[in-house]
Amino acid sequence: LGGMLGELLGGRGGQAQAGQATTGQPQPGQPQGGLAQKGSQPQNDASFGELFNEALATGDEPATAPTPEQNALAGLMLKAMIQAAKSDGEIDEAEKAKLMDQFGELDDDERAFIREQMAAPVDAAALAREVPQGFGPQVYLMSLMAIEFDNRKEAEYLHTLAQGLGLDKETVNGIHQKVGVINLYA
Repeated sequence: LGGMLGELLGGRGGQAQAGQATTGQPQPGQPQGGLAQKGSQPQNDASFGELFNEALATGDEPATAPTPEQNALAGLMLKAMIQAAKSDGEIDEAEKAKLMDQFGELDDDERAFIREQMAAPVDAAALAREVPQGFGPQVYLMSLMAIEFDNRKEAEYLHTLAQGLGLDKETVNGIHQKVGVINLYA
């Protein structure tokens, strides 16, 4: 996963600007405080991809404290996974196991965030609107990896998400091929 995510991040350095639309203005639905601020520092020299890969590899917080923007982007990735897992109307045991593997140790605020996301309606278009420019492929990848891609409702969800993220069919199928999952588009 780390290599795929790093490749999709394209070596993107600097700070992930979660919560910023292409206009640089805060976007609705992006955490500007709360969990985004938790354990963060104003800036660091690590890319979101480096921190995310470290967290996935160790199953723990990265050694370098993330920025609030990087924390918000991590929350968005988690939201994408939960939305995808719910897209067929239920979270089956395999999907639940995939999600739980990513959660690790949780505190009360984090559990509350997950409960809120689990209770929220599935809305791929709204999720896509929250994604900062340049992070569409990563959000799509995390959504795909959260599910057992095995039914029409999941395919419709992924199609709507891809459209909202502005991903073309070739990019989407390329992500599917990297993960080893059947292509979304013929």
